[in-house]
Amino acid sequence: MGLGPYPEVSLAEARELALAARRKIHDGVDPIAAKPRLAPARFRDLALALIDSKRSGWKNAKHAAQWTSTLEKYAFPVLGDRDIRTIETADIMAALTPIWSQKPETASRVRQRIEAVLDYARVIGARTGDNPARWRGHLDHLLPKPASVRQVKHFAALDYRELPDFMTALRIREGVAARALEFAVLTAARSGEVRGARWSEIDDGVWIIPAERTKARKEHRIPVSTAAAATLGAPGDPDTLIFPSPNNTAKPLSDMTVTAVLKRMGHAVTVHGFRSTFRDWAGETSVFPREVIEAALAHRLKDKAEAAYARGDLFQKRKALMQAWADYAGD
Repeated sequence: MGLGPYPEVSLAEARELALAARRKIHDGVDPIAAKPRLAPARFRDLALALIDSKRSGWKNAKHAAQWTSTLEKYAFPVLGDRDIRTIETADIMAALTPIWSQKPETASRVRQRIEAVLDYARVIGARTGDNPARWRGHLDHLLPKPASVRQVKHFAALDYRELPDFMTALRIREGVAARALEFAVLTAARSGEVRGARWSEIDDGVWIIPAERTKARKEHRIPVSTAAAATLGAPGDPDTLIFPSPNNTAKPLSDMTVTAVLKRMGHAVTVHGFRSTFRDWAGETSVFPREVIEAALAHRLKDKAEAAYARGDLFQKRKALMQAWADYAGD
């Protein structure tokens, strides 16, 4: 009768378990027959259960759809109907190998999601043992590192030296989408943050983006330069959108509507790419410190020790930075 693997079960614990088993035998009970058995469960069922349990915690509803679609396409054909207790390294390799080189970024995400499902199974008692989908100390010996095969595609960005001419051409364009794009450029904010902005968030030259609408889930204050303020026009009711959809004022502009402005102007860049334009300009031409620039982009400091001491948001310094950016853009 197995008592569990070492070192999860210590020698002292094994002695106690053995003694308990002998007592059962003395009482006429077969300890092996009395040992609880793991109920069979399919990988597919537990994956969907995990997704459902995480759904309320994801700030973007698309995450659940992305998890489901990637697992359905790449994991379920191999693992979907398998008993979660029997999945081993060879099964993980069978699911990942066909896409590891061709679609490295997708494959890496699939591996992480398979690992999460197997961890979930162990936590709820549907599986025991090590996780065969873990990377460090396991699959990293069998598969090349994702970074060595991944072709990182950055958001297409405008060269900062072309920005003044771009802004001149943008300002003569009419429409809500053009103003939203102009405001996004001047604030270096994310497209979704701009499109979802409401008048209640703008107050006395400061745009306060609520935590639930930021990527970092942390309130972000943005100094609104004079040029950025000019794109807003007359204030509306506090709860109304600043840049509503022309077809339904209760809904924000779509990302495609703003992107269409760029296409009509003949630029093969993205709205998000202007954050890179701002970063390049600030880093190469301005005298502002790196931490001020990163704070303007709402980036978290990678150095945890440095981040622990950076309690403020450097607002006054960022105010000067954003005004300098507006001046460069042709305020």
